[in-house]
Amino acid sequence: MFKKILIANRGEIACRVIRACREMKIRTVAVYSDVDKDALHVRMADEAYNIGPAPSNESYLRSEKIIEVAKNAGVEAIHPGYGFLSENAEFVREVTKAGIVFVGPPPEAMEGLGGKMSARKIAIEAGVSVVPGTTEPLRSFGDAQETAARFGYPVMLKASAGGGGKGMRLVGEESELKSALKAAQSEALASFGDDAVYVEKAVVRPRHIEIQVFRTRTAITSILANANARSSVAIKRLSRRLRRR
Repeated sequence: MFKKILIANRGEIACRVIRACREMKIRTVAVYSDVDKDALHVRMADEAYNIGPAPSNESYLRSEKIIEVAKNAGVEAIHPGYGFLSENAEFVREVTKAGIVFVGPPPEAMEGLGGKMSARKIAIEAGVSVVPGTTEPLRSFGDAQETAARFGYPVMLKASAGGGGKGMRLVGEESELKSALKAAQSEALASFGDDAVYVEKAVVRPRHIEIQVFRTRTAITSILANANARSSVAIKRLSRRLRRR
């Protein structure tokens, strides 16, 4: 079991990880930007270090700075939370090279499934039904116009990298497309360091259903089927059972 980990995230995400670590008697190290110096996750952690100015590309996306802090703080592992660097395969490789454990999947899995477009390709090749959409990033506004017209409005613009709804815009008609594309690309770049955006046919009034799969490094696998996005209590209980095993 780890004795000390760094949480490479902020806000409620970091707070949840810190609470779990407290239950497991693991010391925590928080990182924060200038604007987050008085944030709750900073106050909750056992240690906290500044990593730069407010813009995320100057702080929470600075992988080299986060690894430097992790080394200096003497942590054994880095927990990325979600968003920011959590799906950055190169960050995982650099963390591993530094002799620190990354709490999450290996870089190969990230490269295959971390990007929505590459994940769509894998699903299509496996014969899995997917929402109609593209598997390549939009090259221009003209490309976006042509693609959206082919699928028919409404369409959804989605950032290929990251998650959490960032870099995502619903477009109901062509007059909204240009500003939505610009906003999606800008938000994706600021949040994930990657402005690649693709198009999907929008599903009106969808129901969010997830299949949660848990696998440890010792190959213990559990599946929590038909879970909605708020099944955190069941997930927490399952995680505790896996830790005991």
